[in-house]
Amino acid sequence: MRLSTRTRYGVRAMLEIALHNPTQPVDLNEISKKQGISKKYLHTLLTLLKNNSLVVSIRGNAGGYLLARKPEDISLYEIFRILEGTPGIVDCVENDKACRRFAVCTTRKLWRRLSASIQKELECTSLADLVADATGKKESITYNI
Repeated sequence: MRLSTRTRYGVRAMLEIALHNPTQPVDLNEISKKQGISKKYLHTLLTLLKNNSLVVSIRGNAGGYLLARKPEDISLYEIFRILEGTPGIVDCVENDKACRRFAVCTTRKLWRRLSASIQKELECTSLADLVADATGKKESITYNI
């Protein structure tokens, strides 16, 4: 399975916003510079995320983008679904008519299980998890011997 640039850049943009002060909008230019994404493409992605209530845009000199909800309340699956669609790794997982062999295909069950595993991982991972990874604040387990 290969993620599109749209999804990879969209997750990076969401992470960049989440890493900032939640009360101060992050300027499109800043996200563009830090993430190496063209402003035009970034604007397209953020508009899509805004239209699906994941970010809020603030107009004006001090404007920019804020998360619409707390990072812990935004799963990567939400971002993925908006930018990529459902995480089926082959067309026949979501659409029986995509393959005329679907009724007798031995591998279809495998593709379904893989797709379900990917979806579950995305649902269980929040934007806050990525923030924790990025800032080194991931909870660690200490073993005393």
